[in-house]
Amino acid sequence: MILSLLPSKNRDVVETQEHYKSRWRSIWIMYLTMFLSSVGFSIVIMSVWPYLQKIDPTADGSFLGWVIASYSIGQMIASPLFGVWSNYRPRREPLVVSTAISVAANCLYAYVHVPPSHNKYYMLTARALVGFGAGNVAVVRSYIAGATSLTERTSAMANTSACQAIGFILGPVFQTCFTLIGEEGVTWKLIDLQLNMYTAPVLFGALLGIINIILIFAVFREHRVDDMGRQCSSINFEGEESGVPDQDAEGNVDHIAVVAMNFLFFVILFVFAVFETIATPLTMDMYSWTREKALNQVTVFMVVKMLSKRTGERAILHAGLLIVLIGFFILLPWGKKLPNIQWQEIKNNSIPRTVSSEMVIPFWSLQGMQLPSNHSEPVGCPVTQSWCLNTPMIYLAQYISSDILIGLGYPVCNVMSYTLYSKLLGPKPQGVYMGWLTASGSGARILGPVFVSQIYTHLGPRWAFSLICGVVIISLLVLEIVYKRLIAFSVRYGRMQEENC
Repeated sequence: MILSLLPSKNRDVVETQEHYKSRWRSIWIMYLTMFLSSVGFSIVIMSVWPYLQKIDPTADGSFLGWVIASYSIGQMIASPLFGVWSNYRPRREPLVVSTAISVAANCLYAYVHVPPSHNKYYMLTARALVGFGAGNVAVVRSYIAGATSLTERTSAMANTSACQAIGFILGPVFQTCFTLIGEEGVTWKLIDLQLNMYTAPVLFGALLGIINIILIFAVFREHRVDDMGRQCSSINFEGEESGVPDQDAEGNVDHIAVVAMNFLFFVILFVFAVFETIATPLTMDMYSWTREKALNQVTVFMVVKMLSKRTGERAILHAGLLIVLIGFFILLPWGKKLPNIQWQEIKNNSIPRTVSSEMVIPFWSLQGMQLPSNHSEPVGCPVTQSWCLNTPMIYLAQYISSDILIGLGYPVCNVMSYTLYSKLLGPKPQGVYMGWLTASGSGARILGPVFVSQIYTHLGPRWAFSLICGVVIISLLVLEIVYKRLIAFSVRYGRMQEENC
Protein backbone atom coordinates (compact mmCIF):
# COMPACT_ATOMS: atom_id res chain seq x y z
CA MET A 1 0.00 0.00 0.00
CA ILE A 2 1.60 3.26 -1.13
CA LEU A 3 0.33 6.34 0.65
CA SER A 4 0.94 10.02 0.08
CA LEU A 5 0.16 12.90 2.39
CA LEU A 6 -2.49 15.39 1.40
CA PRO A 7 -1.58 19.06 1.84
CA SER A 8 -1.75 20.05 5.50
CA LYS A 9 -0.62 23.00 7.52
CA ASN A 10 0.92 20.53 10.02
CA ARG A 11 2.83 18.64 7.35
CA ASP A 12 6.13 20.37 8.21
CA VAL A 13 6.15 18.92 11.74
CA VAL A 14 9.15 16.58 11.88
CA GLU A 15 10.33 14.05 14.45
CA THR A 16 13.57 14.78 16.26
CA GLN A 17 16.38 12.25 16.10
CA GLU A 18 16.26 11.76 19.87
CA HIS A 19 12.52 11.03 19.78
CA TYR A 20 12.99 8.63 16.86
CA LYS A 21 15.69 6.61 18.69
CA SER A 22 13.69 6.49 21.92
CA ARG A 23 10.56 5.40 20.04
CA TRP A 24 12.30 2.51 18.33
CA ARG A 25 14.10 1.41 21.49
CA SER A 26 10.68 1.10 23.08
CA ILE A 27 9.37 -0.84 20.08
CA TRP A 28 12.30 -3.26 20.42
CA ILE A 29 11.34 -3.81 24.06
CA MET A 30 7.89 -4.78 22.75
CA TYR A 31 9.53 -7.24 20.35
CA LEU A 32 11.32 -8.78 23.34
CA THR A 33 8.06 -8.99 25.31
CA MET A 34 6.39 -10.81 22.41
CA PHE A 35 9.36 -13.18 22.17
CA LEU A 36 9.20 -14.01 25.89
CA SER A 37 5.45 -14.58 25.65
CA SER A 38 6.05 -17.30 23.04
CA VAL A 39 8.92 -18.81 24.99
CA GLY A 40 6.65 -19.03 28.03
CA PHE A 41 4.32 -21.31 26.07
CA SER A 42 6.81 -23.49 24.25
CA ILE A 43 9.60 -23.90 26.82
CA VAL A 44 7.72 -26.62 28.75
CA ILE A 45 5.36 -28.00 26.13
CA MET A 46 7.37 -31.19 25.48
CA SER A 47 7.83 -32.04 29.16
CA VAL A 48 4.33 -31.28 30.47
CA TRP A 49 3.07 -34.86 30.07
CA PRO A 50 5.96 -36.73 31.76
CA TYR A 51 6.11 -34.13 34.56
CA LEU A 52 2.35 -34.34 35.04
CA GLN A 53 2.55 -38.12 35.35
CA LYS A 54 5.42 -37.82 37.81
CA ILE A 55 3.74 -35.38 40.21
CA ASP A 56 0.23 -36.83 39.96
CA PRO A 57 -0.34 -40.40 38.67
CA THR A 58 -4.11 -39.78 38.64
CA ALA A 59 -3.76 -37.41 35.66
CA ASP A 60 -4.82 -38.87 32.31
CA GLY A 61 -4.59 -37.78 28.69
CA SER A 62 -7.84 -35.87 28.92
CA PHE A 63 -6.52 -33.74 31.77
CA LEU A 64 -3.34 -33.11 29.78
CA GLY A 65 -5.53 -31.54 27.10
CA TRP A 66 -6.95 -29.15 29.68
CA VAL A 67 -3.47 -28.26 30.92
CA ILE A 68 -2.36 -27.36 27.40
CA ALA A 69 -5.59 -25.53 26.58
CA SER A 70 -5.48 -23.55 29.84
CA TYR A 71 -2.78 -21.29 28.38
CA SER A 72 -5.03 -20.15 25.55
CA ILE A 73 -8.03 -19.86 27.89
CA GLY A 74 -6.06 -17.60 30.23
CA GLN A 75 -4.84 -15.47 27.33
CA MET A 76 -8.35 -15.19 25.90
CA ILE A 77 -9.69 -13.88 29.21
CA ALA A 78 -6.80 -11.51 29.91
CA SER A 79 -6.32 -9.90 26.50
CA PRO A 80 -9.43 -7.63 26.56
CA LEU A 81 -8.77 -6.73 30.21
CA PHE A 82 -5.20 -5.65 29.59
CA GLY A 83 -6.37 -3.91 26.41
CA VAL A 84 -8.87 -1.76 28.34
CA TRP A 85 -6.23 -1.01 30.96
CA SER A 86 -3.73 0.16 28.33
CA ASN A 87 -6.29 2.52 26.79
CA TYR A 88 -6.64 4.63 29.92
CA ARG A 89 -3.39 4.23 31.81
CA PRO A 90 0.32 4.21 30.93
CA ARG A 91 1.06 0.97 29.11
CA ARG A 92 3.98 0.29 31.44
CA GLU A 93 1.45 -0.69 34.12
CA PRO A 94 -0.27 -3.62 32.33
CA LEU A 95 3.05 -4.69 30.81
CA VAL A 96 4.77 -4.93 34.20
CA VAL A 97 1.80 -6.54 35.95
CA SER A 98 1.24 -9.12 33.21
CA THR A 99 4.93 -10.03 33.09
CA ALA A 100 5.00 -10.30 36.90
CA ILE A 101 2.02 -12.69 36.73
CA SER A 102 3.94 -14.85 34.26
CA VAL A 103 7.01 -14.85 36.52
CA ALA A 104 4.92 -15.87 39.54
CA ALA A 105 3.13 -18.56 37.48
CA ASN A 106 6.45 -20.04 36.36
CA CYS A 107 7.61 -20.16 39.98
CA LEU A 108 4.34 -21.88 40.93
CA TYR A 109 4.96 -24.45 38.18
CA ALA A 110 8.36 -25.20 39.75
CA TYR A 111 6.63 -26.00 43.07
CA VAL A 112 3.66 -28.06 41.89
CA HIS A 113 5.35 -31.20 43.27
CA VAL A 114 5.25 -29.89 46.87
CA PRO A 115 1.53 -30.21 47.83
CA PRO A 116 0.60 -33.67 49.15
CA SER A 117 -2.38 -34.01 46.78
CA HIS A 118 -4.21 -32.44 43.82
CA ASN A 119 -0.88 -31.59 42.18
CA LYS A 120 -2.38 -31.71 38.71
CA TYR A 121 -4.70 -28.83 39.57
CA TYR A 122 -1.75 -26.72 40.68
CA MET A 123 -0.12 -27.35 37.31
CA LEU A 124 -3.37 -26.44 35.56
CA THR A 125 -3.50 -23.18 37.53
CA ALA A 126 0.14 -22.38 36.78
CA ARG A 127 -0.28 -22.81 33.03
CA ALA A 128 -3.52 -20.83 33.04
CA LEU A 129 -1.75 -17.96 34.82
CA VAL A 130 1.13 -18.06 32.33
CA GLY A 131 -1.49 -17.68 29.59
CA PHE A 132 -3.16 -14.88 31.55
CA GLY A 133 0.16 -13.05 31.66
CA ALA A 134 0.53 -13.60 27.91
CA GLY A 135 -2.56 -11.43 27.48
CA ASN A 136 -0.08 -8.55 27.22
CA VAL A 137 0.21 -9.45 23.53
CA ALA A 138 -2.75 -7.11 23.01
CA VAL A 139 -0.87 -4.30 24.77
CA VAL A 140 2.26 -4.97 22.73
CA ARG A 141 0.48 -4.81 19.39
CA SER A 142 -1.61 -1.78 20.34
CA TYR A 143 1.54 0.08 21.41
CA ILE A 144 3.34 -0.79 18.17
CA ALA A 145 0.29 0.29 16.17
CA GLY A 146 0.21 3.63 17.98
CA ALA A 147 3.97 4.21 17.87
CA THR A 148 4.42 3.68 14.12
CA SER A 149 3.30 5.57 11.06
CA LEU A 150 1.39 3.85 8.28
CA THR A 151 4.56 3.39 6.24
CA GLU A 152 6.29 1.72 9.21
CA ARG A 153 3.35 -0.37 10.35
CA THR A 154 3.62 -3.45 8.11
CA SER A 155 7.33 -3.86 8.78
CA ALA A 156 6.86 -3.47 12.54
CA MET A 157 3.99 -5.98 12.63
CA ALA A 158 6.04 -8.46 10.59
CA ASN A 159 8.94 -8.08 13.02
CA THR A 160 6.56 -8.68 15.93
CA SER A 161 5.25 -11.89 14.39
CA ALA A 162 8.81 -12.98 13.57
CA CYS A 163 9.83 -12.53 17.22
CA GLN A 164 6.80 -14.58 18.22
CA ALA A 165 7.83 -17.37 15.83
CA ILE A 166 11.44 -17.29 17.06
CA GLY A 167 10.13 -17.70 20.60
CA PHE A 168 8.32 -20.88 19.54
CA ILE A 169 11.57 -22.12 17.98
CA LEU A 170 13.90 -21.42 20.89
CA GLY A 171 11.55 -22.52 23.70
CA PRO A 172 11.98 -26.26 23.01
CA VAL A 173 15.69 -25.65 22.31
CA PHE A 174 16.11 -24.16 25.79
CA GLN A 175 14.22 -27.09 27.25
CA THR A 176 16.45 -29.59 25.44
CA CYS A 177 19.52 -27.93 26.95
CA PHE A 178 18.08 -28.31 30.46
CA THR A 179 17.56 -32.06 29.99
CA LEU A 180 21.28 -32.39 30.78
CA ILE A 181 20.38 -31.66 34.41
CA GLY A 182 18.46 -34.93 34.54
CA GLU A 183 15.15 -35.96 36.06
CA GLU A 184 16.41 -35.95 39.65
CA GLY A 185 18.56 -32.83 39.42
CA VAL A 186 19.48 -30.93 42.56
CA THR A 187 17.27 -30.28 45.59
CA TRP A 188 17.55 -27.10 47.65
CA LYS A 189 15.90 -28.23 50.87
CA LEU A 190 15.95 -24.79 52.50
CA ILE A 191 13.34 -23.48 50.09
CA ASP A 192 12.02 -26.92 49.07
CA LEU A 193 13.07 -26.39 45.44
CA GLN A 194 13.88 -29.19 43.02
CA LEU A 195 16.04 -27.99 40.16
CA ASN A 196 15.65 -30.61 37.43
CA MET A 197 14.88 -30.96 33.73
CA TYR A 198 11.22 -30.10 34.40
CA THR A 199 11.60 -27.06 36.65
CA ALA A 200 14.78 -25.46 35.29
CA PRO A 201 13.11 -24.26 32.04
CA VAL A 202 10.31 -22.42 33.86
CA LEU A 203 12.75 -20.86 36.32
CA PHE A 204 14.80 -19.70 33.33
CA GLY A 205 11.60 -18.25 31.88
CA ALA A 206 10.97 -16.46 35.18
CA LEU A 207 14.48 -14.99 35.03
CA LEU A 208 13.86 -13.72 31.51
CA GLY A 209 10.60 -12.17 32.72
CA ILE A 210 12.42 -10.31 35.51
CA ILE A 211 14.93 -8.98 32.98
CA ASN A 212 12.02 -7.88 30.79
CA ILE A 213 10.45 -5.96 33.70
CA ILE A 214 13.77 -4.20 34.37
CA LEU A 215 14.06 -3.19 30.72
CA ILE A 216 10.47 -1.91 30.68
CA PHE A 217 11.31 0.40 33.59
CA ALA A 218 14.75 1.40 32.30
CA VAL A 219 14.28 1.69 28.53
CA PHE A 220 10.61 1.68 27.60
CA ARG A 221 8.96 5.06 27.04
CA GLU A 222 5.46 5.98 25.92
CA HIS A 223 5.42 7.24 22.34
CA ARG A 224 2.57 7.90 20.00
CA VAL A 225 2.60 9.18 16.43
CA ASP A 226 -0.23 9.71 13.99
CA ASP A 227 -0.58 7.91 10.67
CA MET A 228 1.82 10.41 9.09
CA GLY A 229 4.48 9.95 11.74
CA ARG A 230 3.87 13.17 13.66
CA GLN A 231 4.30 13.10 17.42
CA CYS A 232 0.99 13.16 19.32
CA SER A 233 -0.07 13.54 22.92
CA SER A 234 -1.94 10.78 24.75
CA ILE A 235 -3.26 9.88 28.18
CA ASN A 236 -0.64 7.11 28.25
CA PHE A 237 2.22 9.58 28.39
CA GLU A 238 1.67 10.74 31.98
CA GLY A 239 4.12 13.57 31.50
CA GLU A 240 6.85 11.61 29.73
CA GLU A 241 6.63 13.70 26.58
CA SER A 242 4.48 16.31 25.00
CA GLY A 243 2.92 16.43 21.60
CA VAL A 244 0.26 18.13 19.61
CA PRO A 245 -3.33 16.96 20.16
CA ASP A 246 -4.25 14.37 17.56
CA GLN A 247 -7.01 15.98 15.56
CA ASP A 248 -6.82 13.12 13.08
CA ALA A 249 -8.46 10.86 15.68
CA GLU A 250 -11.79 12.50 14.93
CA GLY A 251 -14.13 10.13 13.12
CA ASN A 252 -15.73 6.78 13.77
CA VAL A 253 -14.09 3.40 13.37
CA ASP A 254 -15.69 1.17 10.73
CA HIS A 255 -17.08 -1.51 13.03
CA ILE A 256 -18.24 -3.70 10.15
CA ALA A 257 -14.64 -3.92 9.00
CA VAL A 258 -13.53 -4.56 12.60
CA VAL A 259 -15.96 -7.49 13.02
CA ALA A 260 -14.95 -8.87 9.63
CA MET A 261 -11.25 -8.76 10.52
CA ASN A 262 -11.91 -10.52 13.83
CA PHE A 263 -13.77 -13.25 11.94
CA LEU A 264 -10.99 -13.59 9.36
CA PHE A 265 -8.34 -13.73 12.09
CA PHE A 266 -10.32 -16.41 13.92
CA VAL A 267 -10.54 -18.50 10.73
CA ILE A 268 -6.82 -18.08 10.02
CA LEU A 269 -5.75 -19.28 13.46
CA PHE A 270 -8.47 -21.96 13.58
CA VAL A 271 -7.43 -23.67 10.35
CA PHE A 272 -3.77 -23.49 11.34
CA ALA A 273 -4.56 -24.97 14.79
CA VAL A 274 -6.49 -27.78 13.08
CA PHE A 275 -3.61 -28.57 10.74
CA GLU A 276 -1.06 -28.38 13.54
CA THR A 277 -3.11 -30.70 15.74
CA ILE A 278 -3.64 -33.24 12.96
CA ALA A 279 0.05 -33.16 12.10
CA THR A 280 1.11 -33.82 15.68
CA PRO A 281 0.10 -37.50 16.01
CA LEU A 282 1.59 -38.18 12.58
CA THR A 283 5.02 -36.94 13.63
CA MET A 284 4.81 -38.57 17.10
CA ASP A 285 6.33 -35.44 18.53
CA MET A 286 4.24 -32.42 19.32
CA TYR A 287 6.70 -29.74 18.27
CA SER A 288 9.26 -31.34 15.98
CA TRP A 289 7.07 -30.33 13.01
CA THR A 290 6.14 -26.96 14.51
CA ARG A 291 9.75 -25.90 14.97
CA GLU A 292 10.46 -26.41 11.29
CA LYS A 293 7.23 -24.60 10.49
CA ALA A 294 8.26 -21.64 12.63
CA LEU A 295 11.57 -21.34 10.78
CA ASN A 296 9.63 -21.11 7.53
CA GLN A 297 7.39 -18.46 9.07
CA VAL A 298 10.29 -16.19 10.01
CA THR A 299 11.44 -16.21 6.39
CA VAL A 300 7.92 -15.51 5.11
CA PHE A 301 7.51 -12.60 7.57
CA MET A 302 10.60 -10.96 6.08
CA VAL A 303 9.33 -11.51 2.52
CA VAL A 304 5.96 -10.01 3.44
CA LYS A 305 7.70 -6.82 4.57
CA MET A 306 9.11 -6.39 1.06
CA LEU A 307 5.96 -7.42 -0.81
CA SER A 308 3.78 -4.97 1.12
CA LYS A 309 5.81 -2.10 -0.29
CA ARG A 310 4.90 -3.12 -3.82
CA THR A 311 1.31 -4.21 -3.45
CA GLY A 312 -1.58 -3.72 -1.05
CA GLU A 313 -2.09 -5.59 2.22
CA ARG A 314 -5.59 -6.61 1.13
CA ALA A 315 -4.29 -8.30 -2.01
CA ILE A 316 -1.62 -10.14 -0.01
CA LEU A 317 -4.22 -11.32 2.53
CA HIS A 318 -6.43 -12.53 -0.32
CA ALA A 319 -3.50 -14.44 -1.85
CA GLY A 320 -2.60 -15.94 1.53
CA LEU A 321 -6.11 -17.30 2.06
CA LEU A 322 -6.12 -18.78 -1.44
CA ILE A 323 -2.81 -20.54 -0.72
CA VAL A 324 -4.25 -21.98 2.52
CA LEU A 325 -7.36 -23.13 0.63
CA ILE A 326 -5.24 -24.93 -1.97
CA GLY A 327 -3.18 -26.50 0.82
CA PHE A 328 -6.23 -28.05 2.49
CA PHE A 329 -7.78 -29.02 -0.85
CA ILE A 330 -4.65 -31.03 -1.65
CA LEU A 331 -5.08 -32.92 1.63
CA LEU A 332 -8.40 -34.41 0.54
CA PRO A 333 -8.07 -38.19 -0.01
CA TRP A 334 -8.12 -38.83 -3.76
CA GLY A 335 -6.61 -42.25 -4.44
CA LYS A 336 -7.88 -45.81 -4.08
CA LYS A 337 -5.24 -47.23 -1.75
CA LEU A 338 -6.44 -47.63 1.82
CA PRO A 339 -4.26 -46.80 4.81
CA ASN A 340 -2.59 -49.51 6.86
CA ILE A 341 -5.07 -50.71 9.45
CA GLN A 342 -4.12 -51.03 13.11
CA TRP A 343 -5.17 -54.59 13.95
CA GLN A 344 -3.78 -54.86 17.45
CA GLU A 345 -7.24 -55.62 18.90
CA ILE A 346 -8.10 -58.34 16.42
CA LYS A 347 -7.68 -61.89 17.59
CA ASN A 348 -8.39 -64.98 15.53
CA ASN A 349 -9.34 -62.73 12.56
CA SER A 350 -12.50 -61.60 14.35
CA ILE A 351 -13.95 -58.17 14.62
CA PRO A 352 -13.03 -56.48 17.94
CA ARG A 353 -15.74 -55.73 20.46
CA THR A 354 -15.13 -52.02 20.22
CA VAL A 355 -16.48 -52.07 16.66
CA SER A 356 -20.27 -52.05 16.39
CA SER A 357 -21.83 -55.31 15.24
CA GLU A 358 -23.80 -53.30 12.71
CA MET A 359 -20.59 -52.19 10.99
CA VAL A 360 -20.04 -54.18 7.83
CA ILE A 361 -16.41 -54.49 6.77
CA PRO A 362 -16.44 -55.09 3.04
CA PHE A 363 -14.43 -58.02 1.76
CA TRP A 364 -12.46 -55.83 -0.64
CA SER A 365 -11.16 -53.73 2.26
CA LEU A 366 -9.53 -56.82 3.81
CA GLN A 367 -7.79 -58.01 0.66
CA GLY A 368 -4.03 -57.71 0.76
CA MET A 369 -3.97 -56.94 4.49
CA GLN A 370 -1.92 -59.09 6.82
CA LEU A 371 -2.21 -59.25 10.56
CA PRO A 372 1.04 -58.30 12.28
CA SER A 373 2.62 -60.97 14.39
CA ASN A 374 3.63 -58.49 17.07
CA HIS A 375 0.71 -56.69 18.71
CA SER A 376 2.74 -54.88 21.38
CA GLU A 377 3.48 -51.83 19.24
CA PRO A 378 0.37 -50.98 17.17
CA VAL A 379 0.80 -48.92 14.04
CA GLY A 380 -1.55 -47.70 11.35
CA CYS A 381 -5.10 -46.39 11.33
CA PRO A 382 -7.15 -47.81 14.27
CA VAL A 383 -9.87 -50.16 13.11
CA THR A 384 -12.14 -48.60 15.76
CA GLN A 385 -12.30 -45.55 13.47
CA SER A 386 -14.77 -46.80 10.87
CA TRP A 387 -13.57 -44.35 8.20
CA CYS A 388 -10.20 -46.12 8.10
CA LEU A 389 -11.88 -48.99 6.26
CA ASN A 390 -13.23 -46.96 3.35
CA THR A 391 -11.24 -43.70 3.14
CA PRO A 392 -8.20 -43.60 0.82
CA MET A 393 -4.87 -42.81 2.44
CA ILE A 394 -3.24 -39.40 2.19
CA TYR A 395 0.04 -39.87 0.37
CA LEU A 396 3.24 -38.40 1.72
CA ALA A 397 3.55 -36.12 -1.33
CA GLN A 398 0.11 -34.69 -0.55
CA TYR A 399 1.06 -34.01 3.04
CA ILE A 400 4.41 -32.40 2.16
CA SER A 401 2.81 -30.20 -0.52
CA SER A 402 0.06 -29.15 1.87
CA ASP A 403 2.58 -28.51 4.63
CA ILE A 404 4.55 -26.17 2.38
CA LEU A 405 1.49 -24.27 1.13
CA ILE A 406 -0.12 -23.81 4.55
CA GLY A 407 3.30 -22.93 5.97
CA LEU A 408 3.51 -20.13 3.41
CA GLY A 409 -0.09 -18.97 3.61
CA TYR A 410 -0.51 -18.81 7.37
CA PRO A 411 2.24 -16.26 8.23
CA VAL A 412 1.16 -14.07 5.30
CA CYS A 413 -2.41 -14.00 6.58
CA ASN A 414 -1.26 -13.51 10.16
CA VAL A 415 0.83 -10.39 9.46
CA MET A 416 -1.67 -8.87 7.04
CA SER A 417 -4.52 -9.35 9.51
CA TYR A 418 -2.74 -7.45 12.26
CA THR A 419 -1.53 -4.78 9.84
CA LEU A 420 -4.91 -4.11 8.21
CA TYR A 421 -6.65 -4.23 11.58
CA SER A 422 -4.35 -1.64 13.14
CA LYS A 423 -4.56 0.65 10.11
CA LEU A 424 -8.34 0.68 9.89
CA LEU A 425 -8.54 1.53 13.61
CA GLY A 426 -6.41 4.61 13.02
CA PRO A 427 -4.98 6.87 15.74
CA LYS A 428 -7.63 5.96 18.30
CA PRO A 429 -6.50 3.87 21.32
CA GLN A 430 -6.35 0.27 20.11
CA GLY A 431 -5.97 -1.66 23.37
CA VAL A 432 -9.55 -2.95 23.55
CA TYR A 433 -9.72 -3.76 19.85
CA MET A 434 -6.37 -5.59 19.94
CA GLY A 435 -7.60 -7.41 23.04
CA TRP A 436 -10.61 -8.75 21.18
CA LEU A 437 -8.46 -9.76 18.21
CA THR A 438 -6.05 -11.64 20.49
CA ALA A 439 -8.99 -13.26 22.29
CA SER A 440 -10.47 -14.46 19.01
CA GLY A 441 -7.13 -16.02 18.11
CA SER A 442 -6.92 -17.74 21.51
CA GLY A 443 -10.45 -19.07 21.07
CA ALA A 444 -9.47 -20.46 17.68
CA ARG A 445 -6.51 -22.31 19.20
CA ILE A 446 -8.85 -23.83 21.78
CA LEU A 447 -11.49 -24.95 19.27
CA GLY A 448 -9.03 -26.28 16.70
CA PRO A 449 -8.06 -29.41 18.70
CA VAL A 450 -11.72 -29.91 19.66
CA PHE A 451 -12.65 -29.92 15.96
CA VAL A 452 -9.97 -32.51 15.30
CA SER A 453 -11.08 -34.76 18.15
CA GLN A 454 -14.73 -34.65 17.11
CA ILE A 455 -14.71 -34.39 13.31
CA TYR A 456 -11.42 -35.91 12.21
CA THR A 457 -11.48 -38.79 14.70
CA HIS A 458 -15.09 -39.78 14.06
CA LEU A 459 -15.66 -38.84 10.41
CA GLY A 460 -12.16 -38.88 8.93
CA PRO A 461 -10.01 -36.56 6.83
CA ARG A 462 -12.47 -36.28 3.94
CA TRP A 463 -15.10 -34.61 6.12
CA ALA A 464 -12.61 -32.66 8.19
CA PHE A 465 -10.70 -31.10 5.31
CA SER A 466 -13.86 -30.53 3.26
CA LEU A 467 -15.34 -28.53 6.13
CA ILE A 468 -12.10 -26.57 6.51
CA CYS A 469 -12.13 -25.77 2.78
CA GLY A 470 -15.71 -24.56 3.19
CA VAL A 471 -14.72 -22.30 6.11
CA VAL A 472 -11.84 -20.80 4.12
CA ILE A 473 -14.14 -20.21 1.13
CA ILE A 474 -16.59 -18.38 3.42
CA SER A 475 -13.73 -16.24 4.73
CA LEU A 476 -12.74 -15.38 1.15
CA LEU A 477 -16.33 -14.31 0.45
CA VAL A 478 -16.33 -12.16 3.60
CA LEU A 479 -13.06 -10.59 2.48
CA GLU A 480 -14.58 -9.78 -0.91
CA ILE A 481 -17.63 -8.19 0.71
CA VAL A 482 -15.61 -5.90 3.00
CA TYR A 483 -12.64 -5.46 0.63
CA LYS A 484 -13.26 -1.77 -0.02
CA ARG A 485 -13.79 -1.12 3.68
CA LEU A 486 -10.35 -2.42 4.69
CA ILE A 487 -8.55 0.87 4.23
CA ALA A 488 -6.52 2.98 6.59
CA PHE A 489 -8.44 5.32 8.92
CA SER A 490 -6.65 8.38 7.52
CA VAL A 491 -7.41 7.34 3.94
CA ARG A 492 -11.06 6.81 4.77
CA TYR A 493 -11.38 10.35 6.10
CA GLY A 494 -9.32 11.93 3.33
CA ARG A 495 -6.25 12.85 5.37
CA MET A 496 -3.98 10.62 3.31
CA GLN A 497 -4.29 9.35 -0.22
CA GLU A 498 -3.94 5.72 -1.26
CA GLU A 499 -2.14 5.50 -4.57
CA ASN A 500 -1.80 1.74 -4.92
CA CYS A 501 -3.72 -1.13 -3.31
